[in-house]
Amino acid sequence: MNMSLMTVAYIGATMLFILSLGGLSNPETSRRGNLFGIIGMAIAITATLLGPQVTGIASFLNILVAMAAGGALGIYAAVRVKMTQMPELVALMHSLVGLAACLVGFATYIDPTAHFTGAEKIIHEVEIYVGILIGAITFSGSLIAFGKLSGKIGGKPLLLPARHLLNLGLLIVVIAAGRWFLQIETVAAGLVPLLLMTAISLLFGIHMVMAIGGADMPVVVSMLNSYSGWAASATGFMLSNDLLIVVGALVGSSGAILSYIMCRAMNRNFIAVIAGGFGTGGGKAPAAGDPSTPQGEVQAISAAETASLLRQAESVIIVPGYGMAVAQAQHTVCEITTLLRDKGVNVRFGIHPVAGRMPGHMNVLLAEARVPYDIVMEMDEINHDFPNTDVAMVIGANDIVNPVAQENPDSPIAGMPVLEVWNAKQTIVMKRSMASGYAGIDNTLFYKENNRMLFGDAKKMLDEVLGSLRQA
Repeated sequence: MNMSLMTVAYIGATMLFILSLGGLSNPETSRRGNLFGIIGMAIAITATLLGPQVTGIASFLNILVAMAAGGALGIYAAVRVKMTQMPELVALMHSLVGLAACLVGFATYIDPTAHFTGAEKIIHEVEIYVGILIGAITFSGSLIAFGKLSGKIGGKPLLLPARHLLNLGLLIVVIAAGRWFLQIETVAAGLVPLLLMTAISLLFGIHMVMAIGGADMPVVVSMLNSYSGWAASATGFMLSNDLLIVVGALVGSSGAILSYIMCRAMNRNFIAVIAGGFGTGGGKAPAAGDPSTPQGEVQAISAAETASLLRQAESVIIVPGYGMAVAQAQHTVCEITTLLRDKGVNVRFGIHPVAGRMPGHMNVLLAEARVPYDIVMEMDEINHDFPNTDVAMVIGANDIVNPVAQENPDSPIAGMPVLEVWNAKQTIVMKRSMASGYAGIDNTLFYKENNRMLFGDAKKMLDEVLGSLRQA
């Protein structure tokens, strides 16, 4: 395949990737978007393999063997992973992109066939340096995110003394090492500042994500997605591959936009997230007289009583959270929804942008259970309907339905947009216990007069609710 034909193939693949992103923005077109992405990647890989860069049958076979091994591992992971483990799988995949950028950077630098002089040499080395820098941060940061999301590392933020000065010091060393790197003439000597920068970047990625609390983890996943895109784009510059540059920029920019949307949903800015500190253990107990101090008593309810309330309701809004994901209760929720709709009850779902552990986590779970797309509503679409709702049922969510966000300006989640379930005529919160959410603060919803607590495992309790509804 000559360069002109390969360029045409790359343009076609780029268009398909853009269509893929557009399709993935809506649940109803997500399958088509996924298909566009698969076709685009197939075209890109085929054009690259048949292009002039791959020389000799040995190189071709080596690439095919590596692709087969990687593809087999990817298929195995995708088939075996549980839906509750999707966030950590995504974080792990991001780490592989960062690792690839680092390896490609070092391989490009020590490539004996590469010959650059003057300004061209400086530009090429800057591309290598920046590519390895972004890749190393993405790699180590994603591994820490994987550990936090999987529970192997605690969600409490690690706040070292003078951590901001430490980060600034690391940045200064990276810049100084970069200047040193660009002034060196030999490859062997240049590896010293390059390895120094890589080590510092790995430490920075670890420190950055360790300092971020559990409540910000959805933003972290989105942020790392953006980083992986920029790492891929930097790899494209190193390899002079236009398609990799464009695709990396698409992923990086879309991830950055999503991170901005997520930050708005939490009433936080991106710098505040990177600075860390918000999450498990980050909140304080409310002081006496504080607006967030719980008022009233917690009132428990049984599964049979819950079923009775749902049966008598004309309008029901279900708010899913991470507790539903952990209990794998989405299929039972779908059965309850179908049964109630068959009885003429108007059932809808209210989805908060940061519910779960990654962007769109609840949407994916509900889609897996085949809940109709048209009754799954975003927070802005459904918040004004709670006053006209008979029953609002919260399944394993906490901070995203906490009235403190509006009632207490000194709260860690003050100003954060929340689903105003307390405005419904009756609320039912399903939780294992009275434990606080990732923000580490009490939820005053639990103590409101119109709220009832259904304690226990979400799957077990919902199965009992479903059984009671079927007996009616």
